Amino acid sequence: SWQVAAGELLGIIGPNGAGKSSCYDAVTAMVNRQGTVTLRGEDVTALPAHHLAARGLKRAFQQNAFFHELTVLENMLAVMHQTSASGLLACALAPFGAARRRREAARMAAATLERFGVTAEYHARLPTAIPYGTQRLLSVALAYGVGAHALLLDEPGAGLGGSDMEQLAELLHSLKRDGLAVVVIEHHMDLIMAVADRIVVLDQGRCIAMGTPAHIQRDAAVLEAYLGRAE
Repeated sequence: SWQVAAGELLGIIGPNGAGKSSCYDAVTAMVNRQGTVTLRGEDVTALPAHHLAARGLKRAFQQNAFFHELTVLENMLAVMHQTSASGLLACALAPFGAARRRREAARMAAATLERFGVTAEYHARLPTAIPYGTQRLLSVALAYGVGAHALLLDEPGAGLGGSDMEQLAELLHSLKRDGLAVVVIEHHMDLIMAVADRIVVLDQGRCIAMGTPAHIQRDAAVLEAYLGRAE
């Protein structure tokens, strides 16, 4: 069992095959599982994945997932459609109001992208035509969408280094400051030790340690899981 509070970042680490992504699959109702999932004090175990997202439990995956034929801005508008779209009848009967809502939606989408480090110079490009580091930030922005209470990120630092990693770390810190509950699966130990308030360590589907980064770094079971038992 684990929990994460508003304004907190929980790290989940472990060797390859430890069950980290499967843990996300279980929490977000994407596999058959046992146990209970509680969101903001409400039992949401029986809800399907899309209803969990609507309640504010959002998730990003290991691989970037975009609408490749849409621009970066259009991708953001697509995930905001429930709050920004105008129906056919509204467009026909009140075209000026519908156009105003589209402009406001585009403004909100652009502001959200900027908030997540995807600057205006990339908004009119296709996702595959922007730098890889910016693609990773875009994936986080698309997962967040119009807002979240809890955001689960699966290896957001994969393939990053240097300034891209620094930008990701600052984004994670800023999400905590905004009061979001953040959970991060990560293999980059420098990153997770720098941003996490607490860390859960999995090994072969079991939780073998939980605590602050300083506690985890000196935990004997964790060292054995990563380095093996000394003969």
